[in-house]
Amino acid sequence: MHSPMRRLQPAIVCAFLVFNWFAVLPSYAADALVDSSEPPVIPIGYDAFRNWQEWPRLRIGVRAYMRSTFDRTGGNHFADAAHYIRQTDDQHSVALDEEGPGILWFVRHNHWHGSPWSYSVDGRETIVTESSTADPIHPVENSVFEPQAAFPKDLTYTWSVTKGADLSWVPIPFQKELQLAYGRTRYGTGYFILWKLMPGLANVSQPLKSWSVDDQPPADVLDLLARSGSDIAPAVPTTSENKGAINLDAFESRTLLQLDNQSSTVRRLAFRVPENAAAHFIKARLRIWWDDQPEPSVDAPLGLFFGTASLMRDPGQEFIVKSFPMTVRFANGTFEFATYFPMPFLKSCRIEISETTGHALDEINSSVRTQPFDGPGNSVGLFHATYRDFPSPERGRDLVLLDTTQTEGGGDWCGHLVGTTYQFTTTGNLGTLEGDPRFYFDDSLSPQCQGTGSEEWGGGGDYWGGRTMTLPFAGHPVGRPINQQKTALDRVHSAYRFLLTDLMPFGRNARITLEHGGENLSREHYETVTYWYGIHSPGLVLTDEFNVGNEPDEKRHEYRSPDASPPETLASRFEWGVDHVALPDKKAETELFPETVDVGRRTKTWSEFTLNIATNNLGILLLRRLDLNYPDQRARVLVSDADGPPNWKEAGIWYTAGGNPAVFGDPLGLPKDQIQGNPELASPAHIIWPSNRRWREVEFMLPRKLTEGRDRIRVRVEFQPVNLPLFPGHPIADEAWTEFRYRAYSFVMPKHLAR
Repeated sequence: MHSPMRRLQPAIVCAFLVFNWFAVLPSYAADALVDSSEPPVIPIGYDAFRNWQEWPRLRIGVRAYMRSTFDRTGGNHFADAAHYIRQTDDQHSVALDEEGPGILWFVRHNHWHGSPWSYSVDGRETIVTESSTADPIHPVENSVFEPQAAFPKDLTYTWSVTKGADLSWVPIPFQKELQLAYGRTRYGTGYFILWKLMPGLANVSQPLKSWSVDDQPPADVLDLLARSGSDIAPAVPTTSENKGAINLDAFESRTLLQLDNQSSTVRRLAFRVPENAAAHFIKARLRIWWDDQPEPSVDAPLGLFFGTASLMRDPGQEFIVKSFPMTVRFANGTFEFATYFPMPFLKSCRIEISETTGHALDEINSSVRTQPFDGPGNSVGLFHATYRDFPSPERGRDLVLLDTTQTEGGGDWCGHLVGTTYQFTTTGNLGTLEGDPRFYFDDSLSPQCQGTGSEEWGGGGDYWGGRTMTLPFAGHPVGRPINQQKTALDRVHSAYRFLLTDLMPFGRNARITLEHGGENLSREHYETVTYWYGIHSPGLVLTDEFNVGNEPDEKRHEYRSPDASPPETLASRFEWGVDHVALPDKKAETELFPETVDVGRRTKTWSEFTLNIATNNLGILLLRRLDLNYPDQRARVLVSDADGPPNWKEAGIWYTAGGNPAVFGDPLGLPKDQIQGNPELASPAHIIWPSNRRWREVEFMLPRKLTEGRDRIRVRVEFQPVNLPLFPGHPIADEAWTEFRYRAYSFVMPKHLAR
């Protein structure tokens, strides 16, 4: 046991430092932080890197989507590779097709597979390759993207570095349209993160300009990313440092820092730990309370919080985690753990550490660097790190990493997802990585973000071959290949994915889920930390819901269409995981997700309806349920006053690319006698890939200038057929605008509650 005086010393040091803090730092009372009625400025383009200190700033008026080549049946067909929206010819298998305005923030491909890639931005095509494209049968080590000036290192990495993937964080803005197509289809696995911007969005840091291959990334951004792993936070005197040393008894909890009656931002939180204490330190619990809230917003084991499930490393290895917001570094017999996520608070901050393994921790040095915060209290979200432990995942069900409706009191939250760390095996079983991430925001029953696997989400491919890697925003820091596993520690694997430019906003709720294995059948022990910013107040308010095909509801919403079909009933499923699974105690398969039944209509001309909205709206988000049996649903959207003669104003194009079925293009999907030459160079297959999932919910934003100050609007959608076949020679499918229900959400400024 520590002596009473020895245990008292850290508290004296902490009190002394807190006293000095108040002596040098101006106090900002939370009541002085007046709420803003205007949304904060959103950094876009390369400003999103330069202004990384604005990570907590709310993104009002943008929506994030993660598209991918996922298997539409909910399974893991061909490891989610080569499932395309359509094939326009043998050199263009379309994986992404969007109408703007928007920004493509991130692209991930499996190795060089699929290249040359076609980027079509506002009608201008650019061909992007990598060093192995010319001869994919003999891939080139130390490969790079080409043209390299437009896709330089630090914004891009190829499989030589990532151990399995080609990654690009080069921002690709588009004003009207964007397409990404694969020139080859062998093993073409990909996922892509983009934003859609509200048309006419004014609260952005720079005008939206269509990308061109001549737009070379600026040197200051590349320099910033190259500094990952170093101390990137502002230094004294623009900040103040709070340092202390503690000794922690077994199972003891200790407050490291308590700050009251001020508004500040934590810019750096770091610990220095002796090597002999580090293995127990990473199991200790970090908890942080903001603004006198009853529950901690950060509550996670320290190792996973800093991006790793273990401290496995090779002799002489310096960094275990060398990311932009998190570092775990070993030097001179000491581990340093540091985070650079900006963490604003409006009233108070309390940081606590709890020992959990029954081993005393001695000589733990902590450092908290802060600077004043004086912005509007409702312009930022508080930082959260939500931990979940899944010792025995439920068969057939996605792991729920975060559900804000069940977190810290539940209710409405406005904020954004900024990352995950996840331990996915403790036995060296890398097959768990077949599990897809699926993220749902703001009541949607369709995931706005769906990926192709856990290693893809973590920036790798082919399970990294079990090898480790650590990059600014993605990594597989620990775990060894199967043939090198000698100890229990070697069999523990974890990965991380951090989102800065490609962060994912939500206005009222977020549900972050992950498949465990390709069909949710893994029994591995998962542990996860989900990082997010949030303010406990809505930024989206549901103001109306309209059920098409319901006669009383149609009358209330003044629905009209000259050719709408009679009300049609559809029983189908959403694009989730597998529908049925064999449970150990059941002889027959159990149905996990029964069909959803709804009634709606189709039109090939136009429809109109009236919606109630909030007068203080900053624009409107429409959520529509549609039938994917009708592909490529495209319509011109107009808005008018709800009363009096219509005065239609154009809001934009609402377009949902693809449908059911998709087209599967990997040449290895063909019978062997039909494969011409090496599959890497063979022409794509044209295989129809249907599924039993016809339901999808999709979003569209109505610009603020057409909705602000009104409590009712009239909406008109004018159907515009696309008339593109699934692949050349395939019959063009019947097209129509399908509408089963609409929800109207009003964008509003949330209210900060820390008063």
